Amino acid sequence: MIEARKNLEAALFTGLIDKRIHSLESLQPNLVLNDKAEPSCVLDTLNSEFSLCDEFEISVAFVTKSGVAVIMAALLEARCRGVTGRLLVSEYLMFTQPEALRALQQFENIEVRVATSGNMHGKGYSFYRNGTRTILIGSSNLTASALKANNELNLKVIASENGKLSERVSSQFLSDFEEGVVADDQYIHDYEERYLKRKVAESKVASLVEDHEEKTVSPNSMQVNALNSISALREAGQKKALLISATGTGKTYLSAFDVQAVEARRVLFVVHRKNIAIAALETYRSIFGEGRTYGLYSGSQREIESDFVFSTVQTISRREHYEKIPRDYFDYVVIDETHRSGAKSYQALIEYLKPQFLLGMTATPERTDGHDVFSDFDHNIAYEIRLHQAMEEKILSPFHYFGVTDITVNGQTIDELSSFNALVSEERGDHILKQISAYGCDDGVVRGLIFCSRTEECRGLSHLLNSKGLKTIALTGDDSEEVREEAINRLESDDESLRIDYIITVDIFNEGIDIPRVNQIVMLRPTSSAIVFVQQLGRGLRLAKGKDYLTVIDFIGNYQNNYLVPIALYGDTSYNKDTIRRLLSTGSNTLPGSSTVNFDQISKKRIFEAIDQTKLDKMKDLKRDYELLKFELGRQPMMMDFVDHGGRDPFAFVNQS
Repeated sequence: MIEARKNLEAALFTGLIDKRIHSLESLQPNLVLNDKAEPSCVLDTLNSEFSLCDEFEISVAFVTKSGVAVIMAALLEARCRGVTGRLLVSEYLMFTQPEALRALQQFENIEVRVATSGNMHGKGYSFYRNGTRTILIGSSNLTASALKANNELNLKVIASENGKLSERVSSQFLSDFEEGVVADDQYIHDYEERYLKRKVAESKVASLVEDHEEKTVSPNSMQVNALNSISALREAGQKKALLISATGTGKTYLSAFDVQAVEARRVLFVVHRKNIAIAALETYRSIFGEGRTYGLYSGSQREIESDFVFSTVQTISRREHYEKIPRDYFDYVVIDETHRSGAKSYQALIEYLKPQFLLGMTATPERTDGHDVFSDFDHNIAYEIRLHQAMEEKILSPFHYFGVTDITVNGQTIDELSSFNALVSEERGDHILKQISAYGCDDGVVRGLIFCSRTEECRGLSHLLNSKGLKTIALTGDDSEEVREEAINRLESDDESLRIDYIITVDIFNEGIDIPRVNQIVMLRPTSSAIVFVQQLGRGLRLAKGKDYLTVIDFIGNYQNNYLVPIALYGDTSYNKDTIRRLLSTGSNTLPGSSTVNFDQISKKRIFEAIDQTKLDKMKDLKRDYELLKFELGRQPMMMDFVDHGGRDPFAFVNQS
C-alpha cells in the first residue's frame, strides 16, 4: 500500500510539476485522444479499464447503439468477471437511442438510469479497483465516433480513493444518478414513442429541404481523383484502363461519369448477371436522364440499337452474337468484375471489340488462377480505391467485428472436418442464437447474411434456426436467379409479413450482389482466403438510409487458416508474423473511422496459435505473389516494389534464396 502510494505521488509530480521526474507512465495524468499518428483512441483506454476494474460509473449526455457495440466485448468480459457498473445518460435533444438502452438491458450487472430533467451534459468515465479510481473526463459521449474517430479531448487522472478528487467525482455521480429514472421496459417504451415522433418530424423537414434542392448526382472526392487519372491516361494516348475499386465504392457511377466526360455516343456495359445489368442501366439513367436510350442484351432481349447497352457476358460473348456487331460499333466499353476476364468468354469479347476506350473494373484483380488481368488493360491502373481508404473517406459503412469462439459439440471443437450432425446440432443452434442476439445490429431489426461452408449445412441450419423462431431462407448455387431475387427482396422488405431475418448461403453472394440494407453478417465457415473474406464482408458495407453500421460475427473454430482473419481485417499482405501479431494486439487502432475489431480470449488465442504454427513463406506462395506483382507491374519486380505496393515482406524471398 505504501509502495502504491509512492508510485502515485511520483506520477502526479511528473504529470503536474516536473516532467523530468521518473515515474510509472501508466499512472501519470494524461490526455486521451483519437490520434491516428500514434495510433491510439479513447476506446483503447476504456477497454483497458473495463478489463482491470472491479466497478465502474459512467455519466454521458447520450449513448447510441454504436457506442454500446464498440464496448460490447469489454462489457461481456466484465460481466463474466463479476464487475458491476452504473450508467447515467440523459434525454438531451433525444440523442440517446432507445435501441442502445435496450441493448444494455442484457447486462444484469449494470444499472442504467436516465436524467429526465435539468440539462445534464456530462461526459465522464470512472473505474475503481484496488483503492484507486481512474477518472476520464472530457468531450466523449458514448458513441462509436466519439470513442474511435472524432477529434476528442479527454483528461485521464488516477486518484486514490481517499483523495478529495475521487470523493468529489463519486459523490457528484451518485447525486446525479439518484435523481435519474430507471431505464426499464416501461421507460424505454415511453421514451421510444417520443423519440420516434421527433425522428418523423425531422425526416419531414429534411424531405422538404430535399424537395426544394436541385437533385443532381456528382462524383465524390475519390471518384474525382480516379476520373482525373483516367483522363490523364487518355491524354497520353492510352485506350485501356483498369479501375481497382472496393465493393460498394460506386464503380458503376464512376464509369458513367467518365462516359459523360468523353461524350461517348454508344456504350456497352458487360456484366455476368442480368440483375446487375438492370441495376447498371438504372444507374446510367440517373446520370443521363431520358435524353439517351437504354437497352438490355441478355437472354432473349436484343436491344442492341440503344445508345447504352447493358449485356450479360453469357449472351454477348457467343460468336453468333458479337460477330454481328461491327468491331468499332461501341465508342466506350466497360467490363465489370474484370477479374473474371481470364474466362474464354471474356477473352473472346475483349479481343474482338475495338472501342475508342476500354475500362475494366474490379475490387480484386489479384487472381490465383494464373491469368494476368493487368495485361488485358495494358497494365494501365487508372486508380485504386481499396477498402480501408474507402472507409476512411466514409464511402462505405463502418463495421464492428466480433470474433467469437465456436462451440464444442460432444467434446470436439468445430473445425474443417466437423460432421454435418455437429454443424447443425441443437447445441450449436443455441450458441448461434445466443451470440447473434448479444451482439445484435444497429437498429434492432436484423437483415443478415449467414455464410457457411457446405450446402447441406446451409439447408440444415436454416431448418434448425427456423424451428427456434427465426425467419431464414437457404440459398445455394442450385437456386435460380428468380429465387435469389425474391429472397433479397424479402430480406430488405419493411412488410413484417414478408420480411425474413437471414439469408443463409454458401459462397454465391461473395460478389456481384447489392443488398444495401444488410446490417449483420455471420460467418460460420473457416476463412480459407483473405480475398473471399473481404468479398463477404463487403456484402454489408454499402451505405443505406437509416443504417448506422454493420455488425460482423465470426465464429472461430480450430481452423488451420485462422491466421488469415487479421490479414483480411487489417488489409496487411506482408505475411510477416511479427506484423500480423502486432496488428492483432493493437485491436481497432489501425482501422479507419469508427470501425472496430474485437476477439474473445479463446478466439484470439486460436489465431495466435495459427500464426505460430503456419509456415507463411512457402515457396509456392512466394512464387504466386511474385507472379501477381509481375502481372501488375508488367515487368520483373524489384525488392522495393513489394514494399511500395504493400505486398509480401521482401525478406521472405531473401530467406528462401
